[in-house]
Amino acid sequence: MDLCNIATVRKLMEKYGIAAKKGYGQNFLINPSVPADIAEESYSYHMGPSGGKSGSVLEIGPGIGCLTCELAERYERVRAVEIDRGLIPLLGETLADYPNTQVINTDFMKLDLPAFLSEHFPEGKISVCANLPYYITTPILMKLIEEGEGRFDSITIMVQDEVATRLCAAPGDADYGSVTASVHYYGNCRKLFKVAPGNFLPAPKVTSAVIRIELYEEPPYHCVDVETLRRVIAAAFGMRRKTLVNALMASFSDIGKDRIGEILVELGMDIGVRGERLSTEEFCNLANAFYEERKK
Repeated sequence: MDLCNIATVRKLMEKYGIAAKKGYGQNFLINPSVPADIAEESYSYHMGPSGGKSGSVLEIGPGIGCLTCELAERYERVRAVEIDRGLIPLLGETLADYPNTQVINTDFMKLDLPAFLSEHFPEGKISVCANLPYYITTPILMKLIEEGEGRFDSITIMVQDEVATRLCAAPGDADYGSVTASVHYYGNCRKLFKVAPGNFLPAPKVTSAVIRIELYEEPPYHCVDVETLRRVIAAAFGMRRKTLVNALMASFSDIGKDRIGEILVELGMDIGVRGERLSTEEFCNLANAFYEERKK
């Protein structure tokens, strides 16, 4: 079954009485090379060039299953989380030839992720591969990296091109933001290729891009308390036009403006620096200093 053929997609949707739902950010791929390339990028990083089914992968939002089928051709175990109950019968048909695949009808954002992973992936590292709904890309991504408990080795996802640029930005870039600094604590982000709107039904109004976040076994930067790091990053970008000292005062007023300035100088930073100039490593150093300061 060609799940990227427009006639096939429309016939299936008519058969099961469904339509693409804007509320779930559904846009179905109609170019077969795109899901094949996404799946191969995920698998080749995880296991090497395709040559027999092995490994495990988690997909979020399988839609009608075109990417799921490509993953099932490569991975030994495929688990897909789909929020739309109306798609479950359709997926039962489109994935009928893949006994290594299971679709779980639930809201990913409400999952107890560690418990879910223990149940469906008892052992070994897991790939994540998905065409994420654009309206909820960042919350899903942060849930994966913050709650994954070291189980994932890579996250290969299709997102809006502007989001891909933001996630892969470097300190000082116009697109560099809080999500960039946060993600870079957990892994290295690479933009792989762009996907034009005409590859979807219905066609979105934006260009998409596929990125891969190659997750670290251990973060390369020492962080005493990750929650403090999150607060520092959020505060630094909460008031982008202000200097870092003034921006941090909103969340760390107990330390005091003068002492915050002193800590920046002690860490070799300019007193007038803004948050978007700091690397993830510098944010870690700052968070560590704040954590120790508040213990006094």
